[in-house]
Amino acid sequence: MNNIYRLIIFLPLFMIGCAPNVIDENKVIQKIESLDMTIFSKRGDKIYSITSPKSSYDNLELGFELKKPIINIFNGEETKYIISSEESTLSDNNKLLKLKGNVKLKTPKKDGDFLYADNFIWNIENTNYLLEGNIRFENQNIILNSGKAILGSDNIIEFFNPVKYIIKEENNENKFEINSENAYYNLTTESVSFKAKDNRVKSIIYF
Repeated sequence: MNNIYRLIIFLPLFMIGCAPNVIDENKVIQKIESLDMTIFSKRGDKIYSITSPKSSYDNLELGFELKKPIINIFNGEETKYIISSEESTLSDNNKLLKLKGNVKLKTPKKDGDFLYADNFIWNIENTNYLLEGNIRFENQNIILNSGKAILGSDNIIEFFNPVKYIIKEENNENKFEINSENAYYNLTTESVSFKAKDNRVKSIIYF
């Protein structure tokens, strides 16, 4: 994804139902009902799609304000992540996506991984997703909590110090709880590793 990005928006997807509201001589806020928009790379590959029941477009700021958005991030034709939140902004020629309030990121697999946060920031010219505030990752094996996390294109989530993690038993009850420094969860291998700043302490757990 590093070599993109002249983005293409198919305007017919969201222009129906728009009602312009002129604010001043130069500024127009375009209200949009039932937004359904897909962003493509210059090669025609899908990068992500957005749906929102209520949104608006600012012609001066060249940005969208979205309520209750649902974002699908693609890897080829496959959905890689599904993200929802209370509200979102899309700016910088559709390259900067920010979500705020009850952010939930999940993987589409049957026994999904869930990542919760207060805020989510993605500059699509980068390959990392930044999550801040009340981070909670959970699946059938483990719970990880921290204040900040980065999800990379390699499917590894880095949780920043301090990190609290809980390993679950087979009956889904908490088995033990430990505090640590930075932790890394690999969504592909379903493993978690822990590292101390001095690199003298390192461990990996596979599930």
